[in-house]
Amino acid sequence: MSTTFPAATILGYPRIGPDRELKKALEAYWAGRLDEAGLHRAAEQLQDRTVSRLAELGLKEADSSIPADFALYDQVLDATAALGALPSRFADLAGEDGSVDTAAYFTLARGDGDRAPLELTKWFDTNYHYLVPEIGPGTTFAAVAHRLTSIVRRQKDRGAVLRPVLVGPVTYLLLAKAEEGAPAGFDPLSRIDDAVAAYAGILAALAEAGAAWVQLDEPGLVGDRGGELAAPGGPVERAYRQLAGAVDRPALLVTTGYGTAGDPAEPGQALAVLAAAGVEAVHADLVRGARPSVGALRALGGTRLVAGVVDGRNVWGNDLQSSLAVLEGLQSETAHAVSTATSTSLLHVPHDVAAESALPDHLPAWLAFADQKVREVVVLARGLAEGRTAVADHLQAAEAVLRERALFDGVVVDRVRTRTGGLTEEAFTRGSAAHRAELQQERLGLPLLPTTTIGSFPQTGEVRAARAAARSGNIPQAGYEQFLREEITRVVRLQEGLGLDVLVHGEPERNDMVQYFAENLDGFAATEQGWVQSYGSRCTRPSILWGDVTRPQAFTVPWISFAQSLTERPLKGMLTGPVTILAWSFVRDDQPLGETANQVALALRDEIADLEAAGIAIVQVDEPALRELLPLRAADQRAYLDWSVRAFRLATSGAADHTQVHTHLCYSEFGEVISAIDGLDADVTSIEAARSRLEVVADLAGFGYSRGIGPGVYDIHSPRVPSEPEISGLIETALAALPAQQLWINPDCGLKTRGYDETVLSLRNLVTAAKAARASTAVQRAEQALAGS
Repeated sequence: MSTTFPAATILGYPRIGPDRELKKALEAYWAGRLDEAGLHRAAEQLQDRTVSRLAELGLKEADSSIPADFALYDQVLDATAALGALPSRFADLAGEDGSVDTAAYFTLARGDGDRAPLELTKWFDTNYHYLVPEIGPGTTFAAVAHRLTSIVRRQKDRGAVLRPVLVGPVTYLLLAKAEEGAPAGFDPLSRIDDAVAAYAGILAALAEAGAAWVQLDEPGLVGDRGGELAAPGGPVERAYRQLAGAVDRPALLVTTGYGTAGDPAEPGQALAVLAAAGVEAVHADLVRGARPSVGALRALGGTRLVAGVVDGRNVWGNDLQSSLAVLEGLQSETAHAVSTATSTSLLHVPHDVAAESALPDHLPAWLAFADQKVREVVVLARGLAEGRTAVADHLQAAEAVLRERALFDGVVVDRVRTRTGGLTEEAFTRGSAAHRAELQQERLGLPLLPTTTIGSFPQTGEVRAARAAARSGNIPQAGYEQFLREEITRVVRLQEGLGLDVLVHGEPERNDMVQYFAENLDGFAATEQGWVQSYGSRCTRPSILWGDVTRPQAFTVPWISFAQSLTERPLKGMLTGPVTILAWSFVRDDQPLGETANQVALALRDEIADLEAAGIAIVQVDEPALRELLPLRAADQRAYLDWSVRAFRLATSGAADHTQVHTHLCYSEFGEVISAIDGLDADVTSIEAARSRLEVVADLAGFGYSRGIGPGVYDIHSPRVPSEPEISGLIETALAALPAQQLWINPDCGLKTRGYDETVLSLRNLVTAAKAARASTAVQRAEQALAGS
């Protein structure tokens, strides 16, 4: 086996399958329709298809070009399993050698009985979510590489020498949280020596299994601690000297996607430190990261530079001319061969543009999904090795597409530019929060600790089948609309029966909280097969925002108005916010995000005005992705927060003061963005908080947050039904930090992915717990004070 790093590679490939094969197998296994052997058989078949497909696209099967990135649920969970690093509350799941079997693996991800699963949070600034390791002073680390080695051996038997992928030790510990009960101030990174020893054991096992190269992902180095960690003599150098110094190991590729690793003032220094430690190849993200300095490049010596010039996170075709120029410059400056790669794993993009049959005619040529990106990598590597004439046709075709895209009708719409250009500060401002609260309470008459849900109700097989039948023309539109009215009526009556205070219509007409809006706004296109993994078996289908955004007509009003006509209780008009629409779409890259966000915000502002005109008293504008796009370095965050907060306010500030504006945020470390949450100026904010045991309420109290807040008390990302005492305990935690007048009681997020049986039981417990809390002495006093005011 060769230890020369291949000329062309990718850092990872979509795991879910072109037809979501892994999703279907996982959900069949969880439902008991597929046994464990069947699950693993389905996973292996998908792995084989992936390897064969990547070979067809030009990567070589026998030289470690193809990464073995085949997590069943999550790559960080895979690292936890490979390290045997189970939290003490799950210690009973470990075998004698520290290993976890399939059932235990999914228990960590999904929980069981009274044990909540590992916390979910965002993977850097993406819409992927990882399971947070819980590390304490006593956490056991062991080399448990059975699954990784079995993949390597099985593929070797098929003639493929793959490159196993594992989250690197520094990033793994940076992403971890201190296990409950750990001493105050405990830093999981303090366990680096123990973790590295386990990694060394994993590397040895992979070498024995036949791996020539192993990829260790260290995107944690692109954050604010990167400079400190990657400084000469720091934790990164110590860890990798230990790993590189092992005798029996594969060659190491260390990747640093999602930005500039180390100190941004010294781009490339982190790569030089890794090279000095003995690592054979280092990767640089040259899409979102800075080009390494000449000094850093020369310091690499014989360490191979793997240049991430193809964007792993967006879907626009590569500017091949510019990328090849970058590669040529790097190769000249290093005086060594340079490999061509993606900036990150292709986990973040769909499989194949060729699978799309309904995109606007102009759009497919502009796009590059995972398969097209692999071809771009291969073309660039060939151009670098053989010269530009060898790939001249590809370079000319890419240049022609860029010219066509810039001039295409709809990319620029004059009336949109006129409207955004004429905005004044008044468009971003509402009346005082205190005055609004008085008017809203007078209009709504809600009790203390009002109960509500976040928006969607379970999308049953019947709902999905009816939508598919309507799309295919198998049922007439009138019949489909009647079905939707019946479903909305059922959901409204269910909520009334449960005793919820503020209702929703359940969103049966919506396939996705972003795609539904994209289908009703101009400037967007929706895909048919553009699925991207969000977490576990959960997939989203991001829309493509290619032009200026306009709203042809009101589209949420008819369904919300119908639902409100069914009940005397207030019912929320549900919209997705401008930042989330951008974050969960593939957005045009030819203008600043803030400009695009304002265009979306104005379309939503018009929709809110129509909802108000229809008599809707509460409008929720969801921004679950507000934290997601936050730049990884603090120095870059203020500019993002300025335009993102202003876009939300532009969307909502046209609402009358007696209209209650809600928003919802999820999957985030909210302590980092509390000032921005406050800046949104929403009347009520609901927040995902159940898995973290409401950690956010202490941050809110410390900040002095004064408007309505609904920390989630029901984790909807697990099939567990939280008991009434469990929910009551979370409500007590909230009441200990925040006044009852501020608090709302709600689930973490929408209920779309849950089943009705668990949903009804969970909501019944939620309502019962809220009523019990209202009966407490402290809340009764607060209610009396509110009545007296």
